[in-house]
Amino acid sequence: MASEAKAEFDYDLAVIGGGSGGLACAKEAAKHGAKVICFDFVKPSPAGTTWGLGGTCVNVGCIPKKIMHYSGLIRQKMEDSHSLGWKFENLKFTWSDLVDNIGNYIGGLNFQYRTGLSSAGVKYENAYAVFKDQHTIEYTEKRSKELKTIRAKNFVLATGGRPNYPDIPGWELGISSDDIFSYAREPGKTLVVGASYIALECAGFLNEVGFETAVMVRSILLRGFDQQCAVMIGEVMEKGGVRFIRNSVPTKLEKTANERIAVHWVDDSTKQHHVEEFDTVLWAIGRTAVTSGMGIETTGVKINVSKKIPVDAEERTNVPHIYAIGDCIQDRPELTPVAIKSGILLAQRLFAGSTKKMDYDLVPTTVFTPYEYGTIGLSEEEAYKRLGKENVEVYLSRFGITEYAAGHRQDKNGTDMQKECFAKLVCDKTKNMKVIGFHYIGPEAGEVTQGYATAMRCGATKQDFDDTVGIHPTGAEELTTLSVTVSSGEPWEKKGGC
Repeated sequence: MASEAKAEFDYDLAVIGGGSGGLACAKEAAKHGAKVICFDFVKPSPAGTTWGLGGTCVNVGCIPKKIMHYSGLIRQKMEDSHSLGWKFENLKFTWSDLVDNIGNYIGGLNFQYRTGLSSAGVKYENAYAVFKDQHTIEYTEKRSKELKTIRAKNFVLATGGRPNYPDIPGWELGISSDDIFSYAREPGKTLVVGASYIALECAGFLNEVGFETAVMVRSILLRGFDQQCAVMIGEVMEKGGVRFIRNSVPTKLEKTANERIAVHWVDDSTKQHHVEEFDTVLWAIGRTAVTSGMGIETTGVKINVSKKIPVDAEERTNVPHIYAIGDCIQDRPELTPVAIKSGILLAQRLFAGSTKKMDYDLVPTTVFTPYEYGTIGLSEEEAYKRLGKENVEVYLSRFGITEYAAGHRQDKNGTDMQKECFAKLVCDKTKNMKVIGFHYIGPEAGEVTQGYATAMRCGATKQDFDDTVGIHPTGAEELTTLSVTVSSGEPWEKKGGC
């Protein structure tokens, strides 16, 4: 149990940031007897978009992204269905209906988060908190407009990140992932600038629901992910209708007479200048931690050149009573479940006598492109770098699934798209072929990857995968039958069915 706060402190813990990590930390701390206050305030995006309690994931990230992704998958399935006995007439997609549905759903979640804090006994302030010193926060109370001050014994910074924008003329004509999920008008012909998972996910669902979509890529796709998988994701998206503009970055945006956006760019490989009109430009060129403008400099907390906060294994900054979790900290996965779990464990260490630390190894994640990509552990490239190529064995297979084959799935040119799924296991030869990298491209990759994450945390070897009986006919069973290795040089595209 937390000890009573000394007279000079109003709270045992002040959490700054009402996203997934901050909320989880605040409620867990209160559960163990701490007196907790949580501050949350959303500055509008350059396009004017703002939102309620819950942070990026709930409002402009994971949740609305997954719903739009699901809407796009419905279109894929409807096209498959013509070969499977279904006939549809007068089908129509309405962007406003999708946006309204998402808004209503998220509004309900915002309300649940507020009532959740209240039920847990956490004081909530919808206000922008600014440090005055190492223990003091100043803020303006929303209703009374009164300037208030509180003092807390401990602080947790859970401020997350916001999208980057380029320093070019006309940048303000574009929007970001902060805006697209509540965008009032249909996006129309859209240019997505960037090659991150956010860029590819947005491009994927926009293309799948029927909007002409292009992606402008400076260099490689999905930097930091397994590059064989990244290339395959790009190939599948191209076959599905997404146009990639390679080796290019925009140099200027202009509003046209017909209310469109003229995008200027130079192809780095040919040095040629190009101009093309789009209805929407979506910036997805990275994110920056929200650590400026909050008076952190008055506390002595160190912030690196990329505006992120270095922390130790217990999420402690260089100031012993100030901690940080989530997307604002250095060298940690920027994932909602990571922020939640680290926040809960931190609260348990502070107020429940726990010593358990967050394990950032083998964190699973999924890129929700039209063909989803799930991954755990090391990429093939990173495994070679860490262990040496001679100590790594890679098993892989390109295969199809029954549903796509029976549905005669085809690309935009009418070419077969039935064998676009992929499985790869990266194994450590020095540790009994322990699986240190898992990669899966296919339907429901998030669900598939979640289950295998537990196996890998238990130290699963290639033999464990081989000894597991697969569920037939599924894509995930391919991971139990992998036999072709990179080193063998044999073809790794699977032939036939069962």
